[in-house]
Formats: sequence, structure tokens, C-alpha cells
Amino acid sequence: MSGPAGARERLVVVGNGMAATRLVEGLVAGGYAGEVTVLGDEPVPAYNRILLSAVLEGTHAADALTLRSPQWYAEHGITLRTGSRVLAVDRDHGDVMLVDGTLVPFDRLVLATGAIPTLPPIRGLVRADGSLHPRVHAFRSLADCDGLLEAVPAARRAVVVGGGLLGLQVARALSVRAGLDVEVVEGGEHLLHRQVPAAAGAVLRRSLAALGTSVYTGARAVRLHHHGPAVGVRLDTGPVLDTDLVVLTAGGRPSTALARAAGLEVRRGVVVDDLLTSPTDPRVHAIGDCAEHRGVTTGFVPPAWEQAQLLAARLCGADVAHEGSRSVARLRATDLDVAVLGDPVHEPGEVVEVANPLAGRHARLVVRDGVVVAASLVGDLSRVGLITQHYDRGTVLGPTEPGDLLLPDPVAAPPVLPDDAEVCACAGVTAGAVRACASLAEARETTRATTGCGGCASVCASLVGRAGERQRAVVP
Repeated sequence: MSGPAGARERLVVVGNGMAATRLVEGLVAGGYAGEVTVLGDEPVPAYNRILLSAVLEGTHAADALTLRSPQWYAEHGITLRTGSRVLAVDRDHGDVMLVDGTLVPFDRLVLATGAIPTLPPIRGLVRADGSLHPRVHAFRSLADCDGLLEAVPAARRAVVVGGGLLGLQVARALSVRAGLDVEVVEGGEHLLHRQVPAAAGAVLRRSLAALGTSVYTGARAVRLHHHGPAVGVRLDTGPVLDTDLVVLTAGGRPSTALARAAGLEVRRGVVVDDLLTSPTDPRVHAIGDCAEHRGVTTGFVPPAWEQAQLLAARLCGADVAHEGSRSVARLRATDLDVAVLGDPVHEPGEVVEVANPLAGRHARLVVRDGVVVAASLVGDLSRVGLITQHYDRGTVLGPTEPGDLLLPDPVAAPPVLPDDAEVCACAGVTAGAVRACASLAEARETTRATTGCGGCASVCASLVGRAGERQRAVVP
């Protein structure tokens, strides 16, 4: 498709998050011939949202989260407009309107609007003017992180609503960096109840307890009480948790308002086909958290980046299609490591489990017909690379091999990852690609390894500059 009178195609990307950035990188790498404009709500360049908790924890500076600088966009001829909120999409006229009335014309449109947090039904959470109570903080954006950091010095106690991946990261950060007394409220029967079994949730609970963090599971916050300068969070099980801060980390939904108002097909997310194209309009695509493909919305970085890379390849002329994304999730926090492949809670199959609660470790493989179809690892991710490779390849394992994966020989040399073993699940980067880089900085720049959840940083650091070494293949 070209623009008016044979002009270059005008591609407008609505959204400036991690999926949009990966899309633009793919367009640059593929030599896309059109004109690209990126419209972002926030006033800052795109950054890594997954590492916001690391900023809260103090292990990363905020400016280290930037994915691509404005100069990078300018150098590649891409128009980047930050602080530009889109008010409406007009498909009839082929333009988008910003809140300031500016019209941006398009020949092709990509919606990468991400997800928006949903507020839990807690009475007193929102004031009469629609704003959050000053003691209450959402945790989704860099601005949210800055606001929470400003509030922390005056606080002694914090309640984190939500015991999912983000909630555990925030609770850990508030405990480690600020020394706050933290309480976590989770409606499920155990922590990470959607991702890991109850025994693994118990290991996580024990790890938090070692920091002095209390956990209330099977409980929901229902009301915010006012106690002078402090507040109290009432649970549906009866207790009132007095606190100085309330941090909301539970719940989110695809951002679909623009697509719905434009008349595009929307269910839970913006519906797309195997070409990541709206069935309503072939000029419109959606990727990342806002997209719904084959009835599935994701919410994790790896599938968003996979969709972005595939769409970039298509727009550059490649004949590729999206067949669905694998589910790989990582939790990144100091001394709190979790990896989840597939759905180890509900996937049918034979279960192989190893637990050591005293050491803070739990591992589960779900095996069907000799193939690992799901896995969860808590506390020890030393074997995650090999397990992920088996999971991706559908390797048929022998009767003892699943147990051997979870109980490595303590006297054996550490396994050497073969070149085709994936070490960065977020960016889909192999050990061989990292070994070919001379430094960790080069690996970040050329492969984007470590720029997602950051959980692979130590492995990548051990691999860089070792391409010439003879490697012992572990997986046939």
C-alpha cells in the first residue's frame, strides 16, 4: 500500500510502549520504505515497564529503563511524538485526532495501546472528584513509580493489593529498599495462584515472611477507612490493616476504547487474525496487550515482542503468519526468582515435583507423552534454559529425564548451554547469539537480550565473548 498519488505509505503507531518499540526496531532492521509516526501518551520516551519495580527497589536508575532515545528515532527518520494522546481514530478519513485537535493522517495504522489498570472495588478508594485517595498509589507507569518513591520516606507501613507477579515485586522492593512493614492482600488461595501450584505459593510466602512481610490470602480489600494521617484497609474476612500507603497491583484489561469507538471488532481485546490485521479493516493492525488473537489476550512481554517482530517482517514484505504465542513469564526481584512455562496449574499430564521449602525452592514439570507441556520454577532457575529448550522443541524425554532436570548431579560440572538454547525468553535470544557479542552492552544493543524482565542478565554476562570456545551440547 502506498500513500496518495504514489507517495510513501504513512504508517501511524498509536502507543509508545515495549511492543511499539520492538515493532519500530523491526521496521528499521527490515528496511521498511514508508513514513513512520509514533504517538505516545506519556511525556517520556518508551521505557521498560517490567523493570519499574527495580527502580523502586533501587537496583536500576530510572533513565536506565529507556528503550530507545529520541535521537535514535530521529537518526532513522521516524517521527516520535511523546505527550500526544489520541482522542479518536477516523477510518473514513484515514486520520487520528489528538486531544489538542491535531490530525495525523495514515494509510496504515497499528494499535499498540497496551493495557490499563482496573481499580478493585474498594469503597473510599476514589474521591468525589474521581482522583485516587492521596494515600493510594497505582503502579503501572514511570510517573506512578516516581509518585510512590516520593511517598515512601514518610511511610512506615504499606499494604499491597494483589499477590501476582507485580504485587510480589513491589512488596519485595518496599521491604528491601525502604524497610517498610509490608502486608500483601491476595484474593486467591495462594500467591501467584494463576501461575504456580499451592506448594510453590507457600514457598513464596515463606520467602516474604523472612523479610517481615505478612500475606493475607483468600481475602479481598473492601473498604478504605480514614484514621487521621493514616488509613486502614478492611478485608472481607474481618481484619483492618492500618497503613500509610496502599499500592494497587491487581488487575488490568486491554486498552480498547479507541478501537471500539472506531467501529473495529473488539471482544476482550482488539480482534486480529493470523496476519495481526483487524477483520474489520485491512489497514489496521493490533499488537501486544491490547490485541486478541484466536480468542487469547496475553499481558506478557515475550508474546508482545513476538507479535511486533512478526508484523514488522510482514510490513517489510515477508510472507509470515502468527500461529499463537507461547506463554513464558518471569518474576524479577532480588533473591526472588520465578519462571513459568505454559499453565502448570491446569495443564493435564503427569506431574514431577521437587520442593525444598527451607531453601526457598520448588519446581514442577507437567509431562504428557514424555513431553514437557508446562513448568514452574521458584527459587532456583539454574536449569530454566534447558527446560525451556525441551518445552519449545517438544523433546520426548526418557522416564528418568524429567526428574534429572529437577535434580541435577551436585558433583557434575555445570551444564553448558548449546548455541541454540534460548537464554532470553523475552527477546527470544539464543546462547549462541550472546556468545557472538564482545560485551554485555553489545548483546543488549544487537540482540535486545536483558532488556525485557532482566532475569537473564547474569547468564548473558557469563556467555558474552565466548563464541570461540568448544561447547558441549546438552540437548540432542
